[in-house]
Amino acid sequence: MLGVGGGSREHALAEALASSSRDARIYWISENLNPGIKGAVERTSGEYLLADSTDPEFISAAAGRWRVDLAVIGPEEPLFKGVADALEARGISTVGAARDLAVLEMSKAAMRRIQWSHGIPGRLLFRTYRSYADAVADLAAQPDAPTWTQNVVLKPARQAGGKGVKVIEDRQAYLHGEKASFKVEHAAWLDKYVAAYGDIDERILVEEKVWGPEYTVQCLSDGRSLRCFPPVQDNKHAFDFGMGPETGGMGSYSTGHLLPFLTEDEYARSVGIISSMVRAVEAEVGRKYVGFIAGQMMLTEVEGPTLIEMYSRLGDPEGVNALASLEADMVDVLEAAVDGRLDGVGLKFSEDSTVVKALAPRGYPDYREAAAGHPISVDRDAIKDAGCGIYWGSVHEQGGSVVTRGSRAVEVLARGVDAPSASERAERCARAISLADGWRLLHREDIGSKEMIAAAIRIADRVRSLYRYRAERGILGRRMDWIPGRGLVDPAEDVMREVLGR
Repeated sequence: MLGVGGGSREHALAEALASSSRDARIYWISENLNPGIKGAVERTSGEYLLADSTDPEFISAAAGRWRVDLAVIGPEEPLFKGVADALEARGISTVGAARDLAVLEMSKAAMRRIQWSHGIPGRLLFRTYRSYADAVADLAAQPDAPTWTQNVVLKPARQAGGKGVKVIEDRQAYLHGEKASFKVEHAAWLDKYVAAYGDIDERILVEEKVWGPEYTVQCLSDGRSLRCFPPVQDNKHAFDFGMGPETGGMGSYSTGHLLPFLTEDEYARSVGIISSMVRAVEAEVGRKYVGFIAGQMMLTEVEGPTLIEMYSRLGDPEGVNALASLEADMVDVLEAAVDGRLDGVGLKFSEDSTVVKALAPRGYPDYREAAAGHPISVDRDAIKDAGCGIYWGSVHEQGGSVVTRGSRAVEVLARGVDAPSASERAERCARAISLADGWRLLHREDIGSKEMIAAAIRIADRVRSLYRYRAERGILGRRMDWIPGRGLVDPAEDVMREVLGR
């Protein structure tokens, strides 16, 4: 087995593979020496190589030397760079999307076009721009422009590690100038930030602002069928109660088959949207999608289950919840995926609740240089007594110590009969981890708490009453707007005509 990537999600994958009854030998490649992955590799008499995880030629050559017959890719960037393609070209079965299929995540603009052109539900109104100059006129437009273009989410048009998303409400006329100025300034930042990647033409994505509880549905595709894990709620903001800047994810919780605020129908519709997206990109590309795929969803008043973004891999931290809930041999599951026989594998999932809390050095996410270079101290006896698992993330083992690299350093996983009890256990574990030099280690205490869950239920109930009302009247997914000089219009028609050329 070959694994690629060095974060907490990859540590969880490595542990699952090392626990297989198949006695698989594990080889691994990442830029950092992750002590958790290192332990899994050593237990199976494998080999760990420090190298560029986005270098297709190097990784495929190493896999050939090791004579591996199955590979799994954890993060998104190796997929965007064609690592899965290079491994497949060498005859190595790979659980990881080919580069042209991973476009569902790499290009948020392409994902939206695929969704609209194939008529897949759960859509958002959107516009894309190739440069700051192209975007300025629309972003500074006066309030007689379409209503949805005033209250928007500004995003990088490329997957950018969770950075750069800004939600802007522009409802007060007396604040329009200030809000328009902020939009223009952020568009300039996005233009420069996305340009640094150099692999995508469109740089700025503007989407309509919607509201509702978010959740993630993660699946595994074998090119024929899709098998999905229980839904997880991730929490992106850095601080308790959803405050602070957005991050890659500060924690997540799951509660068995369903989340407390979701219905069976909503979960099934979410799976249907993800499945339709996979089939659509397969049709456009002309090849099968074999690998993990996930939809970041939101329950909205406009369409009910709505697609916010897609991931061509497991989420992080959501993937740690998913792997903890899986009651099956991981090697068997991955082999079934590459062989196109997932339908014949009995995937069972625990009904336990799981809570994951990410710990990050002070300075993350905006000042990563300040967050790097701090040695971590772990009270392993306290972790063991609390019954938690720890998964190393953005760290590097050197000289007998584990040092932070500027991002989320470690994730703690706790189980319980319900999310609040698991959250309390995770708190005890989080307190057993510190930075040896006295630098502060931050985490969110509210992940999976009673208060968090109650708030999500209240919001979901409110949203559900609205979208069901729309469904009963046959207007689910319809938006109507009044624009001076045009009268009553459906902005979705503008999207189809202006962006898709129809």
